[in-house]
Amino acid sequence: MVSVVRGDLFTAPDFSSLAHCISRDCKLGAGIAFLFRQRFGRIGELREMCVKVGGVAPLRVGDRFVYNLVTKERYFSMPTYDSLRESLLCMREHSLLHGVTEICMPQIGCGLDGLIWTKVKGLLDEIFHDVDINVTVYVL
Repeated sequence: MVSVVRGDLFTAPDFSSLAHCISRDCKLGAGIAFLFRQRFGRIGELREMCVKVGGVAPLRVGDRFVYNLVTKERYFSMPTYDSLRESLLCMREHSLLHGVTEICMPQIGCGLDGLIWTKVKGLLDEIFHDVDINVTVYVL
């Protein structure tokens, strides 16, 4: 199930895993990625994972994961719907393997990355419709 709520993503319950998009070069220098960098750091770990575009770099933070969806090569590149789909599928697989049932995220790919929300929402609905993972999208 995918739901949209108004609010600050960083007020999501501590039992919810968090997700956002990053570039393969792990700059996290602008937009919400910068806020994730400030809050969680661990950029060296992300780089060491060497995740390719279309993958996910999960970091365990306490009892939850922070899913870094690698949707583009460089910080100035633009993601595609295909790379986002691949990253979401990787996150779904990881979530199922690790018993994650709650994922909170911003309107991924729709800020600085320029993807269209209705298309992204369609991907989320398609990918998570048949699993027991609740996805909550936070909109300010």
